[in-house]
Amino acid sequence: MSPHVLLIADGRSPTAQSWIRNVQALGDTVSLISTFPCSPPDDLRHFFIIPVAFSRLSSSGRASAAPSGGQVQRSFSRGLIRRFAPTFQTMRYILGPLTLPRFTRTFQALLTEIKPDLVHALRIPFEGMLGSGTPGELPFIVSTWGNDLTLHARASIVMHKFTNQCLSRADGFIADTHRDARLAHAWGLSAKAPTLVLPGSGGMDLEAIVSAPNFDPGAYGLPAAGIFVVNPRGLRPKSVHQDTFFAAIPKILARHPNAHFICPGLAGSHLAETWVKRYGIERSTHLLPKLSQPQLWSLLKSAEVFVSPSSHDGTPNSLLEAMACGCFPVAGNIESLREWVEDGVNGLLVEPHSPDALAEAVCRALNTETLRQTSAQQNLAIVKARASQQATRPKISAFYGQFIK
Repeated sequence: MSPHVLLIADGRSPTAQSWIRNVQALGDTVSLISTFPCSPPDDLRHFFIIPVAFSRLSSSGRASAAPSGGQVQRSFSRGLIRRFAPTFQTMRYILGPLTLPRFTRTFQALLTEIKPDLVHALRIPFEGMLGSGTPGELPFIVSTWGNDLTLHARASIVMHKFTNQCLSRADGFIADTHRDARLAHAWGLSAKAPTLVLPGSGGMDLEAIVSAPNFDPGAYGLPAAGIFVVNPRGLRPKSVHQDTFFAAIPKILARHPNAHFICPGLAGSHLAETWVKRYGIERSTHLLPKLSQPQLWSLLKSAEVFVSPSSHDGTPNSLLEAMACGCFPVAGNIESLREWVEDGVNGLLVEPHSPDALAEAVCRALNTETLRQTSAQQNLAIVKARASQQATRPKISAFYGQFIK
């Protein structure tokens, strides 16, 4: 009988969905407890939703073609949350962990029905915090993504407490950066707990990325010819500094007036629209809706530069996708990104709070075609060796095998 792995994750997340597919490809049976309302991914044995930390209010929850009165009210609430995202995030740091005791009882009751061989939470807030209620006789693994330890864990006293509780309970730990593998022990992870470092998605499907269709600019209202600079990081308060990005655009346009700045996931964002109007960059800035993975890959393959002005980050999937697509990365000069990008060699790293530094780096990339070409070859080789499914799946199988008898 194949091992039965219970994942606790945000079932809407492309990163979580990729991890599910990678585990299923190993022959393991997978069940999912999603912390956000969503439709169940394919081929699960069990699927449940436990909406911890007010996740039902998420702006990306499901909606029908003809919303009911209750759905209209929820849509209005989600619109307010999008507009006041930083304030909502702060309140979630304070009040979100306080919802865990009630949901932990629900989680423990479901374990008796699911009967997994292993429980794996795909990030600490709030999935790992929920999973720390796993009974001691059942192996429990937790992953970190992005800012779990550098930002979220320090956001409030209760976030600190529940992060420590989660890592103290964990029998194993998977991180998307070597930095987190080091920091986890200071947050309570046992020195005896096995650790593994690989992308949070479980591995990139390079064949699918390479075979993505050609990008059609006209489908998005973009010019047929032009210089494309892509920033797909969305709004991530306190970690990705989109204010820096928008402030840099006029400085770049002064030297590259044919440049177009494409921002998937920011359509309808009041804050992004405010920045666009403030800097008078309506003609050159395109706020797109969220794109599917193949659509994003097609866009990255046609773009010259990928921008991620982050001060807190793990290993963003979008960075690895850009590297695989030959799109030159310009990113924040932080420890986690230095694990993938060597400044001036296969990308450029900048002070994420400085519009001048970001503009200078983007212009340098646009002015230096040889740098972009040589980095494209290097980056594809890096992703293939360290982040492709061929490289990561055997590591996942061996790591799970330490806990599943």
